[in-house]
Amino acid sequence: MTARLCLRLAAISGFLAVLFGAFGAHGLNDSHFLEKKYADQEKEIAGQTVPASYKYFQDFRTGVRYHMWHALALFGVGLLMRTNDDQLLRGAAWSLLAGMLLFSGSLYLLVIAGPKFAGVPWGLIAALGGTTLLIGWGLLIASVFRSTASNSSIG
Repeated sequence: MTARLCLRLAAISGFLAVLFGAFGAHGLNDSHFLEKKYADQEKEIAGQTVPASYKYFQDFRTGVRYHMWHALALFGVGLLMRTNDDQLLRGAAWSLLAGMLLFSGSLYLLVIAGPKFAGVPWGLIAALGGTTLLIGWGLLIASVFRSTASNSSIG
């Protein structure tokens, strides 16, 4: 991945995070879509029984929050790639992008399509996405440490 592509994907991803956030706040919340879809269902969160619609709305918000934070992280990686184009940064960029798609994407689909949609294990996909995000951060850490170790003026 090039710095230019990374920055473009980060910008698109940030745009989509805002779009999904607005959809969640207005399309899901204001239309009462979740209350209708998950009527009379309950879930447990931290030992408390709550309406399933509340739990799934929180899941959607988590997806949006992670999506935006990682779009910003991807943007930062793209900026770093402009001056230090190494394999670790490229790996971090791809991992962050894949992690956003898997983690946030699976949460969006879980909430909208439902937990039993096509028998897809949404929780497993979200966990794989979270692991991929961690790999991206790990590669970023490795790149920064390698870069600062070879450049004594950085500290």
